[in-house]
Amino acid sequence: MMVPGQHDTLNARLQEVRGLMAQALADTVLRHFANDCKALVGSGKMLRSRLVLQVGEAAGVPGNTLLHAAAAVEMIHAASLLHDDVIDGGFLRRGVPTFWVERGVPGAILVGDLMLFKALELVSRVEDSRLTRQLIRMTGEVCDAESEQELLLRNTAPTWENCLKIARRKTGALFAFAAFACGGTDEALSQALNEAGYIIGTAYQLADDILDAKGTPEQSGKSHGSDHARHKTTAVTANTDTGRDPIAYVEDLCRQAEALLAPWPAILTAWREFMTRDMQPALYQNLQYNPS
Repeated sequence: MMVPGQHDTLNARLQEVRGLMAQALADTVLRHFANDCKALVGSGKMLRSRLVLQVGEAAGVPGNTLLHAAAAVEMIHAASLLHDDVIDGGFLRRGVPTFWVERGVPGAILVGDLMLFKALELVSRVEDSRLTRQLIRMTGEVCDAESEQELLLRNTAPTWENCLKIARRKTGALFAFAAFACGGTDEALSQALNEAGYIIGTAYQLADDILDAKGTPEQSGKSHGSDHARHKTTAVTANTDTGRDPIAYVEDLCRQAEALLAPWPAILTAWREFMTRDMQPALYQNLQYNPS
């Protein structure tokens, strides 16, 4: 279990990640919108950064590499939320009005695009091109999954297979990058972490689907019900009348991810710490709204 001093150290490192993100935005026209920038960088759970910093340190990856990888993946995630809120018509995010509500649809789209490219610039500053190539692939996968969900699957009969496929690529991809960044130059470890990241990202998306359907804005700080209103394939729409227990399914995914890391005991210990302290509370906050 993480002792108080380790917790303080993690918080300090997360603040460094926020600082890197803020500086990247300060180098753009967004420096004129300081208050907006504060809302854009590091105001959420920062689960991906927490994964990078905790597991990556256990693997001995240089601290500067971890900071840049964490900041880059958080910026990609933030950009995707800007675009998602426009697409879904979400008016509330983290308890405050969404960016497009405050600055308009064109502003949200343009700022999201800008953040994508600043993220790539950030990660390109460290090591070789390995992490940059991986982040480009994973970001493209997110966009591809979002496009499939919107253009091909919306208004079609949802299936559990399609739900898992979308969840893995839409949300799993960035968790996969975060985990991959923890592997350093150990190719076998990097690939095991990459797959473990995909798996827990899938679990997180399934839980988030349930929150969208069962939760309230007061409970989660964001708009709800857009998935159902827009006829999207999700864990809720695809799970109708199957009798499947979403909590049990998510727990099984988490066990699968852990099993992949058994050959690396130190990494497994750090992974378990991240899951227990950070990931599982986020998962079960969402899943508690499931009536089963």
